[in-house]
Amino acid sequence: MNIQLGDKIDINTFIEIARFKKQIEFSEQYVKRVKKSREVLEEMMASDELMYGITTGFGALCSEKISQEQTAELQENLILSHAVSVGDPLNEEQVRACMLMILQNLGQGYSGVRFEVLEMIRQFLNLNLIPWMPKEGSVGYLAPEAHFALTLIGRGRIFYQGKLCTAVEVLQAENIQPIQLHAKEGLALISGTTSTTALGALALYDMQNAAKSADIIAALTLESLEGILVAFDERVMNVRPHPEQAKTASNIRRLLKDSELALQRHPIKLQDALSLRCIPQLHGAAKKVLNDALVTIEIEMNACCDNPIVWYDLDLDQKEIISACNPDSSYVGLAMDTAAIAATNLAKMSERRNNRLIDGSLSGFPSFLIKQPGLNSGLMIPQYTQAALLNDMRILSHPATIDNTPTCGNQEDYVAMGYNASKKAISVVDKLEYILAIELLSAYYSQQFLLENKKHSLAVETILTELQKTIQVPEKDAYIFQFITEIKSMIHNGTLVSIVENVIGELN
Repeated sequence: MNIQLGDKIDINTFIEIARFKKQIEFSEQYVKRVKKSREVLEEMMASDELMYGITTGFGALCSEKISQEQTAELQENLILSHAVSVGDPLNEEQVRACMLMILQNLGQGYSGVRFEVLEMIRQFLNLNLIPWMPKEGSVGYLAPEAHFALTLIGRGRIFYQGKLCTAVEVLQAENIQPIQLHAKEGLALISGTTSTTALGALALYDMQNAAKSADIIAALTLESLEGILVAFDERVMNVRPHPEQAKTASNIRRLLKDSELALQRHPIKLQDALSLRCIPQLHGAAKKVLNDALVTIEIEMNACCDNPIVWYDLDLDQKEIISACNPDSSYVGLAMDTAAIAATNLAKMSERRNNRLIDGSLSGFPSFLIKQPGLNSGLMIPQYTQAALLNDMRILSHPATIDNTPTCGNQEDYVAMGYNASKKAISVVDKLEYILAIELLSAYYSQQFLLENKKHSLAVETILTELQKTIQVPEKDAYIFQFITEIKSMIHNGTLVSIVENVIGELN
């Protein structure tokens, strides 16, 4: 069944369309409000009133009047002059996400764009036509979106059937006529938080999945190291009632239910190191940040972030073109800056847990989890990889949104820089998934050194059974890279979470 755009969408629906290529259609309400918005705009244009970006130039040129006859030329000039982002292009799902967010933004009915423009974008999504959008050089809007907008008018380039082709070739092949942009349409296509929200939503979805995965992997490590479960006691959580902390502790208790390796209390030691004992506190704090970011992202993906907006209230007979600044990307930018910090905190604890597994003086296992250390390096070097990735993540956790470089002849003297916050968040979560994969690989390797007469929890046993299908723990050094990438894929595509939730129910 197709997904219908018209009402609010959540991040799961967003992923269904952007990542999994679900077909879309428009609701009657969507079509109605888009057409009414255009009707109001054309009524307003009949007057001689100055309207930003419609009968004037843009940015610092907002006082330069444009005649009715020049409006189409103005929109095309805008797209040509603004398509200046550079570097590698956004990938397929990122471009699809941007197109979806443009449909959501302009489909709110406050942008005055003709329905034909949005219908063409819908065709692009359903046919999986992927415009070439260089990803470097956006302060929050304009340049990558302009590369996309070029393809609608038969310019620019599109990835088509595995090749990068000219837009005109692709449109001809699919029997789609290039569109001529009318008043305001060029501006509406590029002026908004659409790409910022699109990239942020992709990153956040993966971060939330990674946070669940982090609980699962931490439980495996905790069990391997005979961790003390009293630290996760519900009474402990009740006296410091952060909801995410309590839910994380509940996850760990459920993940390790009936384990004979993880102990309620230990006969010798009173407490574990913080990387084990503090899982509810750190993971919970990170999840709170991610949950807060989700609220922001879902509001933004169902909002009009255009400028100017076409405001109308038919009951009060009010119609006005209002120039303001809903394209400002501060909300999403700040959310993704803090989400990146949260993800980096998950990674730093994962690396420390991994270190406890491979350091024989801490774990009691042979060094680097190999039977003949010295002759073999075992899992020595994956921790180096974690250290390097974590260093990258710490660099990327520097907030993009605290920067300010004025643009547009100081008409835009404050710039939010939200796009870069979202762009780097995608890189951050990719590295987090690798770091978690390495911890899981170590926890898996450690199983060979555990007492065979003690049973695992059901969740841990299920994970080990799944890993055994493709990864056999070697007696001596092996090609570890393939193990890391395979486990990373399990984390990214949700397999790890799914196999656990199938046996113990949904994780918090």
